[in-house]
Amino acid sequence: MDAEKLRTLFDLTDRVAIITGGTRGIGRAIAEGFVLSGAKVAVASRKATACAETEAHLKAMGGEALGVPTHVGELASLGELVERTVQTFGGVDIVVNNAATGLAQPLGELTPQAWAKAFDVNLRGPVFLVQEALPHLKASEHASVINVITAGAFLQSPDVAMYAAAKTAMLSFTRSMAAKFAPLGIRVNALAPGAVDTDMTRATGEESMARMAAASPMKRIAHADEMVGPALLMASDASSFMTGQVLFVDGGLVSAR
Repeated sequence: MDAEKLRTLFDLTDRVAIITGGTRGIGRAIAEGFVLSGAKVAVASRKATACAETEAHLKAMGGEALGVPTHVGELASLGELVERTVQTFGGVDIVVNNAATGLAQPLGELTPQAWAKAFDVNLRGPVFLVQEALPHLKASEHASVINVITAGAFLQSPDVAMYAAAKTAMLSFTRSMAAKFAPLGIRVNALAPGAVDTDMTRATGEESMARMAAASPMKRIAHADEMVGPALLMASDASSFMTGQVLFVDGGLVSAR
């Protein structure tokens, strides 16, 4: 290891990243970290105003950015996201599947409509986004896919059973994609956060947040910025021999169980 190689391990200069759910929470933090590391970033979310604001914010940070209104649950929207990214930046090197819905219903009272929404956004959309981006990932010399799942996929999660089940399935797809795409030079890994201070977490209420904070050995909820380092590891050459893995960033929650 020489000094220059060490300095560039986490460098994303001129790499193109698509980040779904990129206008707030974990996705926005990762987008900020990536542009500061030199990447060109396309952020996607359902709201056009949020996309425009985030694009302007990332550009003000000195980055090259694009905001693309995208409904991850609608397959046609995924093709448009990839197409606009390629038209603007010339390719795709990194896909971060971060968009999610925490829609919850009690077991025994699930509706087909809620089931469809939960699995379309949390599972089908991410899988088909990778498929849409695959020709461009094949052409990249630094291709990396990061599927953001949840520590809850490894725990009993009866209150958010659909969410946990979809994320568990996404872990299975992560491992299968890693095996299938390794000969193509594409690495696929999963990030499993614990409780993070985001809109989704805050929507559960103060009592729920307090329980989440107490559940891990570190006895607190993470800041979204604490997901940037792990995501940067998986996106960059620092993890060039890492694929098919899940990285727990959960304050020790799963290992304590």
